[in-house]
Amino acid sequence: PHGFEGAVERDVPEVFERCRKLIAERQERPTDDLTSVLVHAEVDGEQLEEHEIVMGFFLLVAAGNDSTKATYCSGMRALMEDRDQLQLLLDDPSLIPDAVEEALRMFPAFAHFRRTATCDTEVHGQKIKEGEKVVMWYVSSNRDESRYEEPDRFDLRREAEHQAFGAGGRHFCLGTLKVMLEETLRRFPGIEIAGTPLHAESLFINQLKTLPVRLAP
Repeated sequence: PHGFEGAVERDVPEVFERCRKLIAERQERPTDDLTSVLVHAEVDGEQLEEHEIVMGFFLLVAAGNDSTKATYCSGMRALMEDRDQLQLLLDDPSLIPDAVEEALRMFPAFAHFRRTATCDTEVHGQKIKEGEKVVMWYVSSNRDESRYEEPDRFDLRREAEHQAFGAGGRHFCLGTLKVMLEETLRRFPGIEIAGTPLHAESLFINQLKTLPVRLAP
């Protein structure tokens, strides 16, 4: 494997092993750091198991980090390619929350997620058996032509209902895309693309690998 998948296959096991070693150290010699809090935390009177702590680390490192960067970069690219939309934000920063929602619709950080059916069911005439895998393609549903007018166009005035976080359950992202857009446009209102953007090679992540820009004053 190469690209993102190759990096995951190569690096993730090493990261998990380092986490396990750190957990063992904090179990023996706790300090006042976040690792010690996780290691000695209790839920319903029981301490977390090792794999639960490791996944807690993973969420703290990954959640709102790579995903926010992905949507931010693609959203900024769309704005820089459509100066009229960018000017709307510069003239009226109160539209930034709308820009966030439209960016999430057009550029979800992940192309898809897979889940396992817990029981036999049927969706729009398609029978799904317990144990079968079901894949939700965000990049498709968020650009459904039967739902959105000009779905491939970045439009700040659109009511951008999307499925970037699934089917509408509670979700709080650790990343803050709104603040990133606010600060970028405040500090660099003349920002512009200065080269050819390159996409990451992956069927899972949906993001740019590089986005050369010129930070005009």
